[in-house]
Amino acid sequence: MEALEQMEALEQPIKVLLVDDHEMVRIGLAAVLNTEDGIEVVGEASNGMEGIRLATAYEPDVVLMDLVMEGMDGVETTRKIMELYPDCRVIVLTSFLDDSKMYPVIEAGAFSYLLKTSRATEIADAIRAAARGQSVLEQQVAAKMMNRFRQPKVEAKAALHEQLTEREMEVLLRLARGMSNQEIAEDLFIGIKTVKFHVTNIFTKLHVDDRTQAAIYAHKHGLAE
Repeated sequence: MEALEQMEALEQPIKVLLVDDHEMVRIGLAAVLNTEDGIEVVGEASNGMEGIRLATAYEPDVVLMDLVMEGMDGVETTRKIMELYPDCRVIVLTSFLDDSKMYPVIEAGAFSYLLKTSRATEIADAIRAAARGQSVLEQQVAAKMMNRFRQPKVEAKAALHEQLTEREMEVLLRLARGMSNQEIAEDLFIGIKTVKFHVTNIFTKLHVDDRTQAAIYAHKHGLAE
């Protein structure tokens, strides 16, 4: 019975919500994505408030989020959607690479970050990856984030992970793969509160502020390979 339910879940299309204040962008994305196997655009929002309302109505699996919108911007919209639906995956789709926009939205809970110059197939692949719990960062974005952490104290930080317990290291490796707290809990057969406790300890010991920074640390030091 459980196997049958899993098969049925896999056959369900990935529900996608578009949040962008440019109508032609929404129309184009919806037209393209609705032709992709396993993807269904369930709603289109022209601003942040409407995005939150439609997220409540449709409970999408993935949200394609613009950053710059009148009223509530993409950062605040992402933060509120993640507070309401922490299992939702927000993929930023924007024209901006500014540090002032990129880092805040990632800290707000954005799962992936793409530029609007991305090909339609790349966006579709990022949606499928997000549904599997795998984040995707535009190459330029990943490079900027790596440069941000490539600071003078790199040598001192190289040994920070040695402070982690065996269980914390296990959590870090799964976090680096883009797994959610729930997925880590199920994979390690521990409670989600225990996972959150370990994640907090990891952030403290590695001197990082969020999951993305912890994942970058793990990849940078060869821990996630």
